[in-house]
Amino acid sequence: MAPTVYPTGTTIYYPDRCWNGYTLYQSTLNQPVCTGAVLMDMNGNIVNRWHGLDGFPNKMLPGGSVIGSTGVRNMKYGFQDMLDLVQIDWDGNITWKFDKYERIKDGRQKPRWMLRQHHDYQREGNPVGYYVPGLEPKVDSGSTLILCHKNLHEPKISDKLLLDDTIIEVSWDGKITWEWICSQHFDEMGFDEAARNSLYHNPNIMMTGGKPGDWMHMNSMSTLGPNRWYDDGDERFHPDNIIWDGRQTNITAIIDRQTGKIVWQIGPDYTKSEALQKIGWIIGQHHAHLIPRGLPGEGNLLLYDNGGSAGYGNPNPGAPTGVGNARRDTSRVMEINPITLEVTSQYPPPGPGLGMGGPSLYSNFVSSAQRLPNGNTFITEGGPGRLLEITPENETVWEYVSPYINKFTRTNMIYRAYRYPYDWIPQVKRPEEHALLRTNNRRFHVPGALIKRPQKVTRLKKK
Repeated sequence: MAPTVYPTGTTIYYPDRCWNGYTLYQSTLNQPVCTGAVLMDMNGNIVNRWHGLDGFPNKMLPGGSVIGSTGVRNMKYGFQDMLDLVQIDWDGNITWKFDKYERIKDGRQKPRWMLRQHHDYQREGNPVGYYVPGLEPKVDSGSTLILCHKNLHEPKISDKLLLDDTIIEVSWDGKITWEWICSQHFDEMGFDEAARNSLYHNPNIMMTGGKPGDWMHMNSMSTLGPNRWYDDGDERFHPDNIIWDGRQTNITAIIDRQTGKIVWQIGPDYTKSEALQKIGWIIGQHHAHLIPRGLPGEGNLLLYDNGGSAGYGNPNPGAPTGVGNARRDTSRVMEINPITLEVTSQYPPPGPGLGMGGPSLYSNFVSSAQRLPNGNTFITEGGPGRLLEITPENETVWEYVSPYINKFTRTNMIYRAYRYPYDWIPQVKRPEEHALLRTNNRRFHVPGALIKRPQKVTRLKKK
């Protein structure tokens, strides 16, 4: 159980050990009236807040523009469907917008165009949506890859209506030039008979509250970009190929952009090889992507392995129908060589006593990890609304806790945050950086609390 009173804002900051810049995150997510995208400095001071701009997630562009959405579909009719994708300048003016994926009539509302975007998108020029030296996203041109939803029936998967995942490419002038539909590649994914049976009877309907089954629940999607594996002749890693992960299936996969076929995959079963067994079960993961060229660890797979429950298979006491049959109540950020499947780094580090006195991490949903140019890793521990920057030695050099409470979830959860360089925001002066050394929790008290020395200390007497 988390404490009911805790500090918010920046709680730890060592400027000389951080990759200093601005941090962007969505203050509240999927609310009818959203408090907006927040851009802050390292000390937690708000530099700009785009009120009413939702984001699943929000992303910055060089020059001070931000991408997000003007709102979310009524949850009575859809699950995590954003209405559109918009680009907004520093002063709040919409400079680009796309919503024409599906024309929908919800209840008594008039029919309207809706994008149904969820979880991710990428602007041409940058493969991953965060800062990479030499790989800047385009600001006033270029295509956008967008992760979307589509309701459909696929008897191979289930006799129930599915909430399927699609990826579309949209040109700058608003034309859909490419589409990939996840359910069409079900036979390539390697589900065993037990998983197929479980999935057929319940394609994750419980997560959508009786709505279409969110059978895959993809939550990240990015291109591979230039990488050493392709340079060495491995066609699976063509820079235009797309990597995605499915939270509910525990699958992370790469698809060939030309054929749409899956050419690389881990999951859903992590017992199939000795290398996968050494990795251990990846459960409910988020933000799986290749670290882009120009950053330390380039070419390795980086992901937030949430834990919680996910997967399909044989029933067990925690999953009577076999849905969510894999479970672990800790999280870890992992860096994996995608060729050898060797784990090159992990936070918290593996070993006995994980989380007992040492660093701990747990968010069974949302969350992400970003590699920074100095080799540090920027982590969103989304459930408790905590952001942190860690060194390659797993030391925390920056920590922040969100003060924004979501009215529906009653939590300060953050879906995904990003760190960007100061020079991307020319509208304001570079902020001053003030160190915040780690507080001794034993001596930290709420102001006004009367802390007195014990009146008496009784010591045991030896015979």
